Amino acid sequence: MGAVTWMGGRSRFFYGRMSPVRLSLISLLLCVPAVVPAAQDPVFRTGVSLVRIDAQATDGAGLIDGLGKDDFLARDNGVAQSILYISQDEDPLDLMLLFDVSGSMLPAVRRLAVSAHTALSELRKGDRVAVADFNTSAGLLAPFNSNLDEVVQKVGDIVDVRFGGGTFILKALDDAAKYFSHNADEHRRHAILIFTDDEGQCSASEKKVVDRLWQSDILVCGLIVPTMPMVGTGFPTLGSCESMRGTAEKTGGETVNANDPGHAFREMVRRMRRRYSIYYAMPAAKAGSARKVTVELAGAAKARYPNGLVLARKGYLIPKK
Repeated sequence: MGAVTWMGGRSRFFYGRMSPVRLSLISLLLCVPAVVPAAQDPVFRTGVSLVRIDAQATDGAGLIDGLGKDDFLARDNGVAQSILYISQDEDPLDLMLLFDVSGSMLPAVRRLAVSAHTALSELRKGDRVAVADFNTSAGLLAPFNSNLDEVVQKVGDIVDVRFGGGTFILKALDDAAKYFSHNADEHRRHAILIFTDDEGQCSASEKKVVDRLWQSDILVCGLIVPTMPMVGTGFPTLGSCESMRGTAEKTGGETVNANDPGHAFREMVRRMRRRYSIYYAMPAAKAGSARKVTVELAGAAKARYPNGLVLARKGYLIPKK
């Protein structure tokens, strides 16, 4: 395929192969055999396609760690599924940091940039991070990179870009999802962490954006940074008609109002890294059709954590291939 301009024409590169939502049996066995606990050794039949759900479990006081496959109940279109395997903090992560560089965000982005090294120290060796920014268009500043020192430098460079313009949140997420579909590793967990004041102008259909995120199995989380009105700065005041909160919720993500952006940045990366990956066999269904998913605590875990809450994506699309 030829060179393709992504995100507002500021970066050119070659698209690679597409990443499917599902994992084949061979893909899973190549990815995880060394880390599967003996008590959870799964037995599969050749040709089984798997659904992977990233899930976060909390009890109001913090994250719930150490759960097993019997501690979750997953339903697919309302039907309880047999969870074949579960892992936590094992699968490597492909993470995109997506920065809002509209006019009001400059002070907040400066604070985030100086905290990048501390926040990214929560990642594990082998995780990859890409960096992008957006206003009414979006630009890829750095492709996926496992050298976190280089990523920190790229985040620091954001303060030197030109801030201004409006905030096309959904369009930026849509462009980011396209980048994942061609460049992310299918054996990794996929996530976008967006930094924004969440005062967006209408730019895309939320449903279409969510479908694209579901296709590439992407989690969206957000730090909502409060900003001051840009009075007397020359930046126009634009109305708000879209938000990223609904999109994040449908992908199983969370949004946090970040009055202290630096601390929130590190905590969000930690929480994203500590999510569970839950696998079950993909039900037979029409290619391209949407499936609804719910995940909750079950059995003894529900008894131990009566106020427990699970965040997981609300659905996925049956692959067309």
